[in-house]
Amino acid sequence: MQLCVALDLPTKEENLTLVKELESYNDLWLKVGFRAFIRDGHSFLDEIKAVNPNFKIFLDLKLYDIPNTMADAAEEIAHMGVDMFNIHASAGKKAMKTVMLRLEKFKKRPLVLAVTALTSFDYHTFKEIYGADIEEKAKQFALQSYQAGLDGVVCSAYESGMIKHETDSTFLTLTPGIRPFGEKSDDQQRVADIKMAKEERVDIIVVGRPVYKASRPAETVEKILQAL
Repeated sequence: MQLCVALDLPTKEENLTLVKELESYNDLWLKVGFRAFIRDGHSFLDEIKAVNPNFKIFLDLKLYDIPNTMADAAEEIAHMGVDMFNIHASAGKKAMKTVMLRLEKFKKRPLVLAVTALTSFDYHTFKEIYGADIEEKAKQFALQSYQAGLDGVVCSAYESGMIKHETDSTFLTLTPGIRPFGEKSDDQQRVADIKMAKEERVDIIVVGRPVYKASRPAETVEKILQAL
């Protein structure tokens, strides 16, 4: 299991301070989301790599559009040199296949994950919106993603084991909303700790606030890595 730290701080300077505090961790994933990317752009990705070229960047933009537009965006992302990005599985199998076909031209392409059900959804709200249980829909989206040739999915730890069973053990699961040692859930609903993530065979855990709100983020990261 690998650790991905979310760079969700209010300013670029704060995010870069955090990146520099974690400079010595060569196997770390760093997540750049909507806020940071819209505000700081492509150059921010280069600044992260300048701190430590071994950092792996997950660009968390959750692409959702018509197939060709998603493929156009995916191609531009691949040119940026990020290591992983995500799209919405609900865009449909055709859109996912179109994205993967477009990326075939790259000798080294980023990993592509599909978002199944956001971890901010509770079970009741999700059913109201989609008319289906989270587990049922997550399984459907995961199977479509797997069949479309994606590398894995974004899901909660609650669905990870089931998705591995329905697809393949090498099909990646990345889980946001991880509270490593039982910290408060904040705006997340389907949260899990490290123990549960391990049991459910999660490949990459995303941790944000428990790291960047800590008085010593590097010590928190060290503690998490020792527990993985």
